[in-house]
Amino acid sequence: MAIEEFYSIDPTPEEYWRGIVLFGRNVATYKFALAKALLDINPQGGQLIKLSDLAPVYAGYIAQHLELADKQATSASSSFLEACRQYNQDKNQNNLTDSTVRLGFNNVIDAFHVVGNGEISKRFFVDERRKNDGIRITDEFSRLVTGIQAINLMQEVESRWRLVETAWEIGISKGLLSINYDDVNKSLFSLDRSLKRQPITRCRSALNGYQKGKCFYCFCDITVNDETVTADVDHFFPHTLKRLGSQVSIDGVWNLVLSCIDCNRGTAGKFTAIPTIKLLERLSRRNEFLITSHHPLRETLMQQTGLTRQDRVAFLNDFYNKARSALLQTWEPELKDIECF
Repeated sequence: MAIEEFYSIDPTPEEYWRGIVLFGRNVATYKFALAKALLDINPQGGQLIKLSDLAPVYAGYIAQHLELADKQATSASSSFLEACRQYNQDKNQNNLTDSTVRLGFNNVIDAFHVVGNGEISKRFFVDERRKNDGIRITDEFSRLVTGIQAINLMQEVESRWRLVETAWEIGISKGLLSINYDDVNKSLFSLDRSLKRQPITRCRSALNGYQKGKCFYCFCDITVNDETVTADVDHFFPHTLKRLGSQVSIDGVWNLVLSCIDCNRGTAGKFTAIPTIKLLERLSRRNEFLITSHHPLRETLMQQTGLTRQDRVAFLNDFYNKARSALLQTWEPELKDIECF
């Protein structure tokens, strides 16, 4: 249900793209590599990209991630991944390109646009491998990379990739995996079997796609790009509740949202007020987006807030009533754009 709720009545290219990156099921990380390669190459609508030209960029990203986490697929073995590992040893670009053209695109091109039980209705490329040994870029991709959200997309893909590979690499069962928030570095981390901290990814880029690149509160556009960051990581329920003796994990992912600077700490900002019930319902929807996305954030949220949607709604309502009793004041800003989730 949450996947359908994520899309608008008339979905934008960004919503289709984020659906692919955030909600697709993963047995390998190849979809992330292809997404990053397309953003990197930045082709025009109608342009044919030969597999031989796509291969070095696509496989290059996989080779980089193999250095971070050796497990990039759920299968026991992969000739393509072995070729990428070999490249990390010998740096033979020709061999990597040849192996990628032969082995690296067998499934990812067919599966790229599949979300849930079928393909999304608009495509970012058309498969022309049989006819032209490549893929042809659509106008939908051109609209994506020229839109206001384009600056965020590369980091969003990278964060999603890091979350997925970290879960596989750590090798902990999903029920035991916990993701935590570092308020100082504004990042997410997990604990491995020996309780050693494992940095994963930046919190802003991990959450931004689920908010469609918008401030959680007023829906103005925000950016998570390092050079132009306009997003604060905000605790929906204020951090001050921890000092009042709350036993709930205030730093949990369920309570973290991205806010514009005005809403978080501007003249009429939220500060330590409690957002209104309307905004609580929005938090519930955002959390359901995360849970539907089938990666470590799903398990973390369910551990923190409840195994069923009904349980999670009850958890939020119960905590809201306790927080309201403690802090009294409620807050809601004026909208700066249309509500999109």
